[in-house]
Formats: sequence, structure tokens, C-alpha cells
Amino acid sequence: MHILLPPSETKADPGSAAELTARPVPVEIAGLSVRGLTAARRAVLSALVAVSKRGDTGLDVLGLGAGQRDELVRNVALRQAPAYPAAEIYTGVLYASLDIPTLPRGALAALERSVLVFSGLWGVVRLTDRVPPYRCSIGVTLPGVGGLAAHWRRALARPMRAVVADDLVLDLRSTGYATMWPPAGTAIGRTATVRVLHERLVDGVARRSVVSHFNKATKGRIVRDLATAGVEPHTPDELATALRDLKYRVEHEPAGRRPARLDVIVSEL
Repeated sequence: MHILLPPSETKADPGSAAELTARPVPVEIAGLSVRGLTAARRAVLSALVAVSKRGDTGLDVLGLGAGQRDELVRNVALRQAPAYPAAEIYTGVLYASLDIPTLPRGALAALERSVLVFSGLWGVVRLTDRVPPYRCSIGVTLPGVGGLAAHWRRALARPMRAVVADDLVLDLRSTGYATMWPPAGTAIGRTATVRVLHERLVDGVARRSVVSHFNKATKGRIVRDLATAGVEPHTPDELATALRDLKYRVEHEPAGRRPARLDVIVSEL
């Protein structure tokens, strides 16, 4: 099974003072996982560094506010900045619920094999890939590169087809990052997306809604629980069964022209 995750827009900087005084080990682009993306990654990195040097223009292009100039400074230094495992730099609600540092060794090893994090800068990385903290949303249009979603959709089509092969894909990406690689052909029938619905009683009637915080936190817990339980489903049906066995309330819409959708119903976080 392959688990597709979004990144976090803000990134942690795990470097200690001692590490920062030592010689930093920068990102090695050609050594990142998923081969065939080196040229596409270098193109985005060059364009991001260049636009980040342009002050107010850089802020506008990246969709940042005046108080986020430190993000530009960090982007400008990306080629020389210390690189860390992706598992250490992505933060936010989903990653807080996944809580990678406390995973049992076997569960962590399983996620290192199965998780692919989609990125506006790198395209896609595994948790063990070493990259520096950066700021580059998928919604950005970079001079010389264009819209990042379209850039990565072209670059990822063939490499991702080889990566997922005939395996089950659990797609937990947010909308923008999902456009980078939409499953096609037979991969559609082997792909499952998850929608988290918050159910509550309103005047005695059950009402459901999509709530961002519940969505992200629940997806993080799902990934953690699947890895900790050691389950390896091979189809969307088996995945739905596995989640029910893990005490999730799941409603299953089979694949058709679109991937299967699993609605996970929650009443509290």
C-alpha cells in the first residue's frame, strides 16, 4: 500500500545550535526518492530562490504577508541550508496526530516504505528523504516554471505510475496537492480517498459536515493506526474492513470513474 500525504505549509527547523555551527549537509537533489524528477526539482528550486530574492515581489508571488519575510530569507539559502529527514520538518494537525517520533519501530519502518509526501518544491518525497525547511505552496505560480500543480502533473505522471505499480493507494492529500498526480487508468480502481465527516445532533437530527481540523487530525490517526496494527490491505474493500476492525465508523462508496471514497464519521476529536 502507498499512502499519499500533503505537506504542511509551515515547516519545523529541527537543527540544534551545535548542528548549525558544524558544517551543514545540504539537500542532495539527485539522491531524493522517486527517480526521474531531478530536472523538475532543480527548475522549481532555482525559480523559488530567484523569486525569494525579490522582496515584496517574492512575498506576493508566494502568497506571504509582510511579517513572513523570514520565509524569503530561508528560501534564498535553500541550496546551502542543512537538510533533515522529511519526517522531522513537516508539522501541523495531521502530523501531530500521526506523531511519528513515538511510533513503534515496526510501524515507523512500514511508513518509511509506504508514505509519499507531496510537495510544491520537491514534487514528492519519502519520510527518510533529507530536505531543508522551505516555504512553497502548490498554489504558487513561479516565473519561468509556471503553475506548480501543472508543472508537477507533467513531471510525476510516469514516475508515479512506476512507483504505485499494481498496489493499493490510500490518497489523503488535500485538494491542491491531489491535482499534482491524479490516478488514471487501472490505478483508479486501486485508489481510495478518505472524507472525514463530523456528525452532531442539531435539534435531535443528525447533521454531518466537513471540518478541516477533524479532517486532518483523523487522517493522521488513521495512518498511525494502520501502521501500528500492521495491516496491509490490497484493495479499497479490504481497507474499509481494516478501518472498521480498528473501530472507525466507515461508509464505503466503490470506485467507478473516480477512486473509491471512504467516509469516516466522527463525533468528537
